[in-house]
Amino acid sequence: MKIALSQINFHIGNFASNEKKIIDAIKKAEVYGAEIIIFPELSITGYPPRDFLEFRDFIDKAELSLQRIAKHCTTIAAIVGAPSHNTTGKGKALFNSAYFLYEGEIKDTFHKTLLPTYDIFDEYRYFEPNKEYRLLNFKGKKIALTICEDLWNIDDNPLYYSNPMAELAKKNPDFIINIAASPFHYKQAEIRKDVLTRNAAKYKIPLFYVNHVGAQTELIFDGGSMVVNRRGKVVSCLNYFEEDFAIADSDNLDEMPATGKQNFDEIELIHKALVVGIRNYFGKLGFHKAILGLSGGIDSAVTLALAVEALGKENVMSLLMPSQFSSEHSVNDSLEMLKNTGSPYEIISVEETYKAFESTLKPYFKGLPFDVTEENLQARIRGVLLMAFSNKFGNILLNTSNKSEAAVGYGTLYGDMNGGLSVLGDVYKTQVFALARHINKEREIIPENIITKPPSAELRPGQKDSDSLPDYDILDKILFHYIEERLGPAEIIDKGYDKKTVERTLKMVNASEHKRYQTPPILRVSSKAFGMGRRIPIVAKYLL
Repeated sequence: MKIALSQINFHIGNFASNEKKIIDAIKKAEVYGAEIIIFPELSITGYPPRDFLEFRDFIDKAELSLQRIAKHCTTIAAIVGAPSHNTTGKGKALFNSAYFLYEGEIKDTFHKTLLPTYDIFDEYRYFEPNKEYRLLNFKGKKIALTICEDLWNIDDNPLYYSNPMAELAKKNPDFIINIAASPFHYKQAEIRKDVLTRNAAKYKIPLFYVNHVGAQTELIFDGGSMVVNRRGKVVSCLNYFEEDFAIADSDNLDEMPATGKQNFDEIELIHKALVVGIRNYFGKLGFHKAILGLSGGIDSAVTLALAVEALGKENVMSLLMPSQFSSEHSVNDSLEMLKNTGSPYEIISVEETYKAFESTLKPYFKGLPFDVTEENLQARIRGVLLMAFSNKFGNILLNTSNKSEAAVGYGTLYGDMNGGLSVLGDVYKTQVFALARHINKEREIIPENIITKPPSAELRPGQKDSDSLPDYDILDKILFHYIEERLGPAEIIDKGYDKKTVERTLKMVNASEHKRYQTPPILRVSSKAFGMGRRIPIVAKYLL
């Protein structure tokens, strides 16, 4: 049986666009002689629709879209993801479903069993789990139809309440079709491939897997849809980070050669993901132009390079805003980079504005010494200027803070933490340096001096990040243990880190939670990003 995989970049709630893409793919699959075409999980609505699922009008539009799509499935069948009503009268109002469309109508519906509720997922908030295991019979083939469950490490966690793969395997299907919405992080492609190939080999059943691609606000989907034969060998793999289409014959999978080993280079994946994240955030919201503050530091330089790649050089405006504390090389380094990118810019000194604020506040501060207050004033003046340009010219402000800074609160609310989108908020400082090197691998875009000079906010004379933070090589490892691995202070110290450094670092992280609640959406590239996937109380005292 010829099966087409359609890996599409959907847009949440844009039913007209999603519907057209699905119908176009159905027509294409017909031309190539496919008998079934499969689309990702919740493809009609886009993923994740979140509380839109609580609007009856939203569900009604999804149902109407499905009915229109079904009319195009006359000689070809389609499997399409969408919500469906729970008519049992028990539990949640909806199922997360896979619809089987054929002969111009909806022929059958299959529901998702394992509803994830960890990290960025909250599906049990909306959906009732499936409790019935059955196969789809079509043209003499017995098909096991699953929704993302094949990606669950069931064997690694006996606490899961059911194992759809095991239950369906007992019914001896000819192959499995798995429709999924598997968000990207820089280890996920490798993990996903491992789980899918292990499941196919364990149950000795071929598997057709199709995933979303593109970005939905902070979530990025990398695609990587694939076909796996009964021996657990990947025989077809769709492209990463772009729409793609492929056809495979379920009867010939064992004769097909295995695909070559895929390169899952961490920094390259992060680079591609961030470009897609910026491009889709702007494109799906109808924005065209971005603005950022270019400081001469590595974070704003990397952000500029990524934005230019995503949006085009003419669409990214930079403001250089030197103060009396800015070094001459910061401006010169920025100008050199702007020459390399060819993107527009303006230079606005903040020195006079800062002096005006200082004069206004002098009677009230009554000779108190220079401290973080004056440092933050400079950052907030820059934030005001950037937002003024954003309002006047319609350029969306890109936040340039990295994950290390966001973690320890090394940023100013309503200043350098402003923005409509945080590009590097899930990228540690050490990864930012590696990303800069990767961006420069073919030609120098980011000047070498920006990469090699000591990081500094330049808010007071001679300031360096290392004055107030541990070295980033150490800091980032401690942060990774705490944030991604969820290790407590004692566990991190047991790994050989200095006790005072660990305690000081984690105190800064916990004390900065209120700041992170007020940051823009952060493009997610790790397994635990700040934002929707990390829920920590602001008013709390944990172990420290």
